[in-house]
Amino acid sequence: PGASLENLSKRQKNCLETIKKVYEQQQSMWENKTQSVPQRIVSLTQPHIRPIVRVKAGKPIEFGAKLSVSCVDNYVFLDKISWENFNESCHLKEQVEKYKETFGYYPESVHVDKIYRTRENRNWCKERGIRISGPKLGRPPKNVSEEEKKQAHSDECFRNAIEGKFGQAKRRFSLNLVMTKLPETSITSIAITFLVVNLSKLLRQFLSLFLSLFTNNRTGELIKPPFINFDYTLNNFYVLKLIDLSENSWSKVA
Repeated sequence: PGASLENLSKRQKNCLETIKKVYEQQQSMWENKTQSVPQRIVSLTQPHIRPIVRVKAGKPIEFGAKLSVSCVDNYVFLDKISWENFNESCHLKEQVEKYKETFGYYPESVHVDKIYRTRENRNWCKERGIRISGPKLGRPPKNVSEEEKKQAHSDECFRNAIEGKFGQAKRRFSLNLVMTKLPETSITSIAITFLVVNLSKLLRQFLSLFLSLFTNNRTGELIKPPFINFDYTLNNFYVLKLIDLSENSWSKVA
């Protein structure tokens, strides 16, 4: 008689189905004389993970989720997360539109990597009065003014903030040590990591503002209690965009 699968647990059944798919993929590659297959499975316990080819020294292929993240005023927004490899440049418009939906207006400029600087993205940003960082397309000019060099250097330094956020999330908040197995729980774990990154930034701002209550604005020295410099502290709230003095209400920061 044929074998019965009724005595198998749910985990064992899922593993068996994954093994069948792996066998089918390997057979397809052997029959078609190819070394790649769509949605290739590389893990029996995590079949949703895909190999992502990266041009990095020592790490030509990485495994895990691919993220599309934006940084506004040192706060991180997780715009897209996927287990499949995707082209980041195709999501620039969506990220900018999310910015407008959140803050009510388009950004003055966007600071992006080279892969985002396509002709389509440049034209789209230009139509909306948004300056996109980086050199223009085509042959580079022979003579570059000092102002343009200064602007390019400033844009590159500004863009490095997002790289620093990834490093902070990996070193301090274990973004590179996600131990969950299911795709849903892994996505939740990644989203919580960036939430904690934003909360840590907000906590540092509140701590700075709290200390400013007892600090002299001109000399930077601690002042004697019980005098509290409310005007200086309120002005810091406004500069850090934690409070809007015109509406007397809290602004969105995360």
